[in-house]
Amino acid sequence: MASGDTKLTICSDAMILLGAAEISSFGEGSDGAKVADRLYDDLRDQILTMYPWSWSLKKSQLARLVDAPTNEWTYKYALPADILGNPRAVFASSAAGAAPVKQWEMYGNELYTDYAAVWIDYQTRPQESAFPPYFVRLLRTACAAEFAEAVTDQTTKGDYFRALAFGNPAENHRGGLFRVAANIDAQGTPPQVIEDYSLIEVRN
Repeated sequence: MASGDTKLTICSDAMILLGAAEISSFGEGSDGAKVADRLYDDLRDQILTMYPWSWSLKKSQLARLVDAPTNEWTYKYALPADILGNPRAVFASSAAGAAPVKQWEMYGNELYTDYAAVWIDYQTRPQESAFPPYFVRLLRTACAAEFAEAVTDQTTKGDYFRALAFGNPAENHRGGLFRVAANIDAQGTPPQVIEDYSLIEVRN
C-alpha cells in the first residue's frame, strides 16, 4: 500500500502535474485549493465504483427490516452504512461455494428480495492511506485532468491527462492508467471456473 497518501497530498501532486503551486491546506484560500476541495471527493468515488477494486470490497450479512415491502417482494433489507454504490453481488447463503442470486431489486437505500436471509459483497470508501500505488497514480492523474481547466485555463492539459488516465474515447474510459491499475489489481484474484453447467451435464 502507498503509505502517507491523503486527499491533500494526492490533490497537491495533481497540481504539480499541472505546473501549478502545491497545496498546503484546503483552507489556504488559493484557487487550486478551492477547486480540489470541491471536485476531489466526487471524482474519487466515481473511480472507485468504476471497477471492483479488491482492497475496497467487503462482505456482510444484511439486517432485515421489520416492515414488509409494499410491492411484489417479501422482504427488505437495510444496506451497510459504509456501502459505496450498489451491492456487487447478493447471496442467499453464507455456505462455501454459494453462487450469487439475481432475484432482488434496489429501492433507495434498501434491498428487496424474497430470500429470508441475505449476504452481499459491496464496495467501501477506504482511507487514502490504504490506496495501493497503482490506484494513487490513476487518481492523481485523473485529478489533474479534472482540475486542469479551472486551475490553468487550458483545456489541452485536461485532454492530455484525461487520455493518460483513461485512454482514448473509443476505449470507453477503460484504457490508459485505468487499464493498467485494473490489470494489476486483477492479479490478486484467480480466474473464476464454472464447475457445474447444465448443458455440459446433459452432453455427458
